[in-house]
Amino acid sequence: MKAKAGDKLRAGSGAVAIIVNALGADGHPPYIVKWLPAGNIAMVDPDPYARVIPADSPPRGQEEPTAGSDR
Repeated sequence: MKAKAGDKLRAGSGAVAIIVNALGADGHPPYIVKWLPAGNIAMVDPDPYARVIPADSPPRGQEEPTAGSDR
């Protein structure tokens, strides 16, 4: 798992945080995050069910259609 400041972290529980800093080498955990919507700051070492959502990815449901899709 690799991330950079500004990416989002979706925990296995569904909670979402903004990654403030990656403390591991080359973007690896642990991460300093700001949990949404409360704004609590924490250091986390994500579990295997967590996912990094790149900062430049489109909002969910607004992805570009892929070739061969019906959209």
